[in-house]
Amino acid sequence: MNKSFLTNLIAVAVTAAGYYFDQPIALYGGLFALSGSLTNLLAVHMLFEKVPGLYGSGVIQAQFEAFKLGIKSLMMDQFFTKENIDRFLSKEMAGDVNLNLEPVIEKIDFNPTFDGLVDVINNSQFGGMLMMMGGAEALTPLRQPFVEKMQASVIDITQQEQFRDALKTQIEQPEMMGDITANIELVIEQRLNELTPEMVKDIVQKMIREHLGWLVVWGGVFGGLIGVVSALVTL
Repeated sequence: MNKSFLTNLIAVAVTAAGYYFDQPIALYGGLFALSGSLTNLLAVHMLFEKVPGLYGSGVIQAQFEAFKLGIKSLMMDQFFTKENIDRFLSKEMAGDVNLNLEPVIEKIDFNPTFDGLVDVINNSQFGGMLMMMGGAEALTPLRQPFVEKMQASVIDITQQEQFRDALKTQIEQPEMMGDITANIELVIEQRLNELTPEMVKDIVQKMIREHLGWLVVWGGVFGGLIGVVSALVTL
């Protein structure tokens, strides 16, 4: 069962029980839990979807250009450096050019990409709402799944026929090291330009939405605790 739905269902049940049996502690706990879980559920929804009348919603789609630029910078600055290209070509040209880039990509540190995504969110209109949910630390559990998905996405790009053809063609040129970086950058840029805001949203959504469900759960838990304390103080 969906974690968010289950949290809200429990909160509603506790609220109803508290009201029916005239138990202030249960009533306050349930109401505050429901408030916390629904607020965080709305926040998660606003991260991916544009909500009419709610300024700052749909931040992933709104910042898709920055997301694409981050992918390009990662690939060019960490993977396709002149040193890496030279080392890779020296090894591959010694035998058959099979262009298996996966072993090299697996050694790349993709953590800066996650840090960049967090910075984009923090610097957007969504940043204030994220602070209410615990700040950037609340996204820490998403780091590893995000890094793994990014790694898989980069491997997928390098396995595209267009990418392989362009790289093979360039390798065959005597002056290949002269402009190979520019050609690779062009291919990556063309591939990224095919992305739409909706595609970027889907990519990020598949990476982290399941884990963001815990924000709803913890919103309900802490909201419920605050409600119980409030009830005890007022009694």
